[in-house]
Amino acid sequence: MSNIYESAEATLGFISSPCLTKVELRVACRGISDRDALSKPDPCVVLKMQSHGQWFEVDRTEVIRSSSGPVFSKIFLVDYYFEEVQRLRFELHDISSGNNGLRDADFLGAMECTLGQLISISFSLTSFLHLRVDLSLSPFVTAEELSGNDDYVELSFSARKLDDKDFFSKSDPFLEIFRINDDGTESLVHRTETVMNNLSPVWKSFKVSLNTLCSGDHDRELKCTVWDWDSNGKHDFIGEFHTTFKEMRVEQEGKQIQWECINPKYQMKKKNYRNSGVVILNHCKIIKMYSFLDYIMGGCQIQFTVAIDFTASNGDPRNSCSLHYIHPYQPNEYLKALVAVGEICQDYDSDKMFPAFGFGALIPPDFKVGHLGACTCQKQPTCVCVCVAGIQGVVEAYQNCLPKIQLYGPTNIAPIIQKVASSASEEMHTKEAMEYFILLILTDGVITDMADTREAIVHASHLPMSVIIVGVGNADFTDMQILDGDDGILRSPKGEPVLRDIVQFVPFKDFKHASPAALAKSVLAEVPNQVVDYYNSSETACIRRP
Repeated sequence: MSNIYESAEATLGFISSPCLTKVELRVACRGISDRDALSKPDPCVVLKMQSHGQWFEVDRTEVIRSSSGPVFSKIFLVDYYFEEVQRLRFELHDISSGNNGLRDADFLGAMECTLGQLISISFSLTSFLHLRVDLSLSPFVTAEELSGNDDYVELSFSARKLDDKDFFSKSDPFLEIFRINDDGTESLVHRTETVMNNLSPVWKSFKVSLNTLCSGDHDRELKCTVWDWDSNGKHDFIGEFHTTFKEMRVEQEGKQIQWECINPKYQMKKKNYRNSGVVILNHCKIIKMYSFLDYIMGGCQIQFTVAIDFTASNGDPRNSCSLHYIHPYQPNEYLKALVAVGEICQDYDSDKMFPAFGFGALIPPDFKVGHLGACTCQKQPTCVCVCVAGIQGVVEAYQNCLPKIQLYGPTNIAPIIQKVASSASEEMHTKEAMEYFILLILTDGVITDMADTREAIVHASHLPMSVIIVGVGNADFTDMQILDGDDGILRSPKGEPVLRDIVQFVPFKDFKHASPAALAKSVLAEVPNQVVDYYNSSETACIRRP
């Protein structure tokens, strides 16, 4: 059995190189042409990175409604490797009203460059961009290296008696915070939501890193501007004020701090002008942010679970055309994906005992459909799960069970997600809360219980859990992309959104001709941030932090 395992492991050799530093990328555009004569575009920028000849989405900005010159508040955080050519692609899309996805969006243009070019002082960025995009579009990207301070600050603002800029209703205010850079330029740090028809708005609290807010310099000047939102994109200026983070921190001592919102034009023209309202800082709290390694070194264990598709669409395992065919020397796609992901995850699991599930098969002796059947199917065919030692144990269990089961259907994965979520829920309520669960699902087709799966994922997003789905074979997996959440926020059938993005879906066919490490890198790239996001926001986690 071990020759298959060793072959798969050798085929999927792993390459790792340490990240030299992290870089923030800020994006703005100007002069976007109006393709719709009746309205301005609703732009969104998607950042993609090239890996092994293919473009993969990294992140995307927010959608700014009715704007031909957007300044996006979303900041892209990118790892920088000096020794690599890191190719970037910035795509500009006009998002349909009422929809934040890309399926119905209009593609407006794109620019390509390398990360090295963005951070190079001698490189003329503007001239480069015009080479690759429509001349009516002029995007600007600025890059900035992050300092070593990873802490975040949570801020909450409100306002009182703002100027009324609307004739038939009250102002619709929103707040923007800018950092003043050493060269005098301004960098947008955060833009609040718009509070409609309210002269005394209370904006939602938000978190921002100290690096982003003030470059770690508590005395750095910050400029705060209040606007009255207009649907045509021509927002009315209400007023502004200047402050520093050092001044904001006074709120932590129990002292309320507020600023007069000043409109300089009114101040010069009106003799009795006092202000255009008052902005109040309601809450200021520094949050210590821990890294993935902090949690691992503090005792967090990765609980790795595998679920394999045993539906009939895979083909008879005895036939060489089957996706489950066991070749004496060449691992099938299921084995390649299993070893690629499992080899990495098992290093973070002290006991190396992995639960292995199978779904969609008829299980002996009565050959009933078992969506939670064990992969081994040896002496206890009705057991929910069998734990095996190491990835080699999972491989052997997979090979052992194939001759003993009958591939059937349907392709239901919700019961498995619910099973692992149940274990994660129990762990979340323990005193230590030191386990994080990763579920790897290998399937050859689009699932048949999409509604139940969406419901299960939304529930699991509150738990210490991530789900990795690898599509095996040549099926059309377009409908599976909805689970990933990259094309908008995943919601349950009842409309409840996920708390965190915990799903990563990858079609194996995209990596057939890529280098061996590409699959593992793609499917596991989001896991460290998912772990950090959960524990940094969880009040139940009691990880021992170094």
